[in-house]
Amino acid sequence: MMKSDVIIIGSGLGGLLCGAILSREGMSVCILEKHHQPGGCLQTFIRNGVEFDTGVHYIGGLDEGEVLHRYFSYFGLTGKELFRRMNPDGFDVISFNDIEYPIAMGFDNFTEQLLPFFPDQEGSLRSYTNKLQEISRSFPLYNLEIPGNHSENQYKDQSALKYYQNLNSPSLFGEGAGERGHLSSVLAGNNFLYAGERDKTPLYIAALVNHSFISGAWRPVDGSNRMATILVNQILSNGGQLLTKQEVSKIRFGNDTFTAITRDGLNFQAERLISDIHPSATISMFDGIPVRKSWSGRMINFGNTISSFSLYLVFKENSFKNLDHNFYFHTSYDVWSARSARIWPSFYMLHTPAYSGMNEYAKSAIIMTYMDFNEVRTWDKTIVGSRGRSYNEWKEKKTELLLDLVEHKFPGIRACLKSIDAASPLTWRDYTGTPEGSMYGIQKDFNHPLETIVLPRTKIPGLFFTGQNTNLHGVLGVTIGAVQTCSELIGLEYLLKKIKND
Repeated sequence: MMKSDVIIIGSGLGGLLCGAILSREGMSVCILEKHHQPGGCLQTFIRNGVEFDTGVHYIGGLDEGEVLHRYFSYFGLTGKELFRRMNPDGFDVISFNDIEYPIAMGFDNFTEQLLPFFPDQEGSLRSYTNKLQEISRSFPLYNLEIPGNHSENQYKDQSALKYYQNLNSPSLFGEGAGERGHLSSVLAGNNFLYAGERDKTPLYIAALVNHSFISGAWRPVDGSNRMATILVNQILSNGGQLLTKQEVSKIRFGNDTFTAITRDGLNFQAERLISDIHPSATISMFDGIPVRKSWSGRMINFGNTISSFSLYLVFKENSFKNLDHNFYFHTSYDVWSARSARIWPSFYMLHTPAYSGMNEYAKSAIIMTYMDFNEVRTWDKTIVGSRGRSYNEWKEKKTELLLDLVEHKFPGIRACLKSIDAASPLTWRDYTGTPEGSMYGIQKDFNHPLETIVLPRTKIPGLFFTGQNTNLHGVLGVTIGAVQTCSELIGLEYLLKKIKND
């Protein structure tokens, strides 16, 4: 029986940040990770000699003085050439067939770059940027402040789609809607960042995500796993433990103590347990739940965001130009229907990762589009590397369909390829541990805001959640969520003071 003050299940960003905070405060921390490398979505993998990120492709709010930069300074994640700033005049480019719209950094610059495309819509553009800043100010931890009057709650039951639709007067939206409707489509054209669900996505999710990127968009350099390495080294130097290839299969709770049992039969014991994995996976591990079934049932039955199909391209030398922006392509102005369009694919996001010493040509590219898990349910019970011939043939067919669409904007991209790999929702499920390969975990729903928000403190004394399911997904959301989780153990005012004064 190995004992510690805190057991953390999962070494994704949330788990590592919690481990870094608590070990710095003198607690003995033991992190258990089922994979051979730590990091969760910070993991990288190599194909044809080129390193690819798993889930962290770009990060918002990282300009000096911005919210994530302030948090990352505390964690030692600034400097060290970890990140590269993207194009300030268009870190995202939203394309509808032949027209490309830049999404720029800086709120005044954001308006100035879009105004030539919508010369009569300056009022709408400024109203939009003002709304983003208004909403961001209402979320205390987004500003390193102690929660007070809970003014943020007013945005949790508002629809993101309806806000975009009503931004113009009269409201026009959809293909052929004209200039005013197209503006709504452009502003929501990167809703892949939060898996925009027309009937569920709350306004605050879209607002905080977009605010953070407009405040300063950066890419990891040489792989996001460098962030994981820094955090792991901090934890180890503080006396903590991180054990890989230790998948927790069962959790027992009794006498105010948790016992985590791994598939190898090892036992780990602590009075407090933090789960960085999905709540449903956590609750399903318990050998008896000492709380009402209504709560545990809610944890198990959450709806989740959609998954994706991804391509990982390695280019021949000096064959494909490096992009200093992300490219979002839509076949329709109805950007909220991209996930359910009759013809697949109807949308994709393409970006070229950053590497040190990179010249004007890209080493690689990642292409992503929506995909529902039902597409791969036939192979639901299979494991990586053993899914069979039919699965491989299906994946090759989907790869060619997606490349066909990409060729419209990047003609000749196939001739640039040295190698290509694909990942389906099954791949995402098996590597990230999210139900059905969900991109961003639990689907927040403005129709039921309280029922779809998971708090760090649970009904089981001593059990806490962290990660993208407890707050907001993405690097910034998970960072704030980790601070929320740790504040339950050491106090929020104390922790925020240390972060601000670091």
